[in-house]
Amino acid sequence: MSNENHPAGYRQHEREPIGYRAPGERRQDHREIYSPSWDDTQLIEQGTRCMDCGVPTCTSGCPIGNIIPDWNDLVSRGDWRTALARLHATNNFPEFTGYACPAPCEDACTLNYNLDPVTIKDLERAIVDRGWEAGWIVPQPPPERTALHVAVVGSGPAGLACAQQLNRAGHQVTVYERDDAPGGLVCYGIPDFKFSKDKLERRIGQLTAEGIVFRCGNGLGRDVTLDQMRAEHDAVGLAIGALHPRDVDVPGRDLDGIHFAMPYLLRENRRQAGREYADGPDAHGRHVIVLGGGDTGADCVATALRQGAVAVTQININEQPPLERADDNPWPLAAKVYKRGYALAEGADDAFSLDTLAFEDHDGDGHVDCLHAERVHWLRDEQGRRIDKHVHEADLRLPAELILIAIGFSRPQTEALNAPEIALEDNGTFKTNHQMMTSVPGVFAGGDCNMGHSLLVWAIGEGRDLARAIDVYLTGSSRLPPSLRTHHLPLQPSGWDLMV
Repeated sequence: MSNENHPAGYRQHEREPIGYRAPGERRQDHREIYSPSWDDTQLIEQGTRCMDCGVPTCTSGCPIGNIIPDWNDLVSRGDWRTALARLHATNNFPEFTGYACPAPCEDACTLNYNLDPVTIKDLERAIVDRGWEAGWIVPQPPPERTALHVAVVGSGPAGLACAQQLNRAGHQVTVYERDDAPGGLVCYGIPDFKFSKDKLERRIGQLTAEGIVFRCGNGLGRDVTLDQMRAEHDAVGLAIGALHPRDVDVPGRDLDGIHFAMPYLLRENRRQAGREYADGPDAHGRHVIVLGGGDTGADCVATALRQGAVAVTQININEQPPLERADDNPWPLAAKVYKRGYALAEGADDAFSLDTLAFEDHDGDGHVDCLHAERVHWLRDEQGRRIDKHVHEADLRLPAELILIAIGFSRPQTEALNAPEIALEDNGTFKTNHQMMTSVPGVFAGGDCNMGHSLLVWAIGEGRDLARAIDVYLTGSSRLPPSLRTHHLPLQPSGWDLMV
């Protein structure tokens, strides 16, 4: 499908994203930060900006190969229902990505070579939201059932995508979730003000109506063993994520008031959901430092502001990115440019090139009250790794009664599984063969626990591939669509000798 009726839409209309609520207003509550409504005319105009470029680099920039030009064109013609079908063809949960994906597709948009890209993420959100409002998204149980049972461990984006695909192939699917509600980090990791949980709950409702069984409060290695799971099911798919946090090894790390980001976010998200939550840190009345410049760090910043922090500073160890693409960062690669995100706009500060030297307790009560750092210029090797530094400002001390470590995740939390028979890669992820099978026959792995910590959109693609791999293993072939990703799954099952 092409945009032959409006080939010059990008010349006629400027990029006009869906807006946000005013920063001063939205930081007073936990409702979604986005503008609550948008204008159809605006969305149609934004769809016409898709330029029928011939080679849709947006699709190659999308980790799951979404057919972006098609749905842009369909929106421009007002055909929202067909646009939703195009969206669902490659993405089980477009509201997850439409609200929480950083949109590498927009970086790869051909217009982004020298103009403003199409508002791809906004259009995706609008399509799926309209689909729910119009009642077009309904349960789709399989017309026939096989006698095969599959266990999916983990109910994050990868696990949910895997479960839905396998269920639609006719298999009987049970999802095991260690927490008290399904959704993984979509449930308790992403704050409500970025993604309201009613959107997750209606998807879980759809999957349940399609025949998927959820067993929450059932953790592999805690409540059920791998042997028990294998005995009850014909295949097992592991989609447990990669939640082992990276730490900071500096003096004073053992002081009170220093916490990892995810437990901090989980506690607040449970509180907002009206569910039981453990004692933990609160930012009210405190100077807060967030170590880490990514999305998790931004969510910590915004959460701390809503809790009533005196001041919040987000620290990045690396240099501030340029305002425009550097010569070594050409289109259509993901743009490494400075963007002042939603959380900073709500009243926080950011700081770059700060190397943390120590956490300090000046009044001797065992609680952190200061971060000691220095501003540096990094020297890097040919691979971009930091190898040395020049100090520009020494002995910087920032007040900090609460420090949140949000510098990423290193590997899956495999210790809790009590399954040492599953081989691991050197980086701690599960070792899998070309068919995504682990060293244990019939046990597969997908998502972050297989590929390492990455974007939510990658997890959905991995979950779809995991479902196809399991379907091939169980039946010898599969009608589930392959994704346009790194795995190239054969139609016939392959053995452990095909390790990649």
